[in-house]
Amino acid sequence: MAKCDEGYRCEVCGEDVTSIVDSDLYLRYVIGEIDPEVLHTTPERHLRCNPVLAQFIADDRFQVVEVAGPMDRRQLDPTFCDERTQRVTAGYRRLHEINTWAGDRDVTQYPLPDVLERWQRT
Repeated sequence: MAKCDEGYRCEVCGEDVTSIVDSDLYLRYVIGEIDPEVLHTTPERHLRCNPVLAQFIADDRFQVVEVAGPMDRRQLDPTFCDERTQRVTAGYRRLHEINTWAGDRDVTQYPLPDVLERWQRT
């Protein structure tokens, strides 16, 4: 993580987000929802503190999150949910990959390959 890997405070619960694999901010960054220019100014949250996003993680390392109400994935278009689940899960797995990188980490290399390619074209 940036800031010397010390983490950021979660804007929802107020606790430190101490690992990149728990970071809503970096998950949104690696899947291309956060522009690199605003990464350092965007508030942080734990993945679990953003259940609307977390409900789309389908990985054995992450406990299933359910959302009640109109943003519950069970109430949304199945095609959208399938695509969103694939994207968010790929991002979550990327966070685990990044977490294993040795030495200094280059934050510009964090995003998924298709996100990097899209950003390079613009």
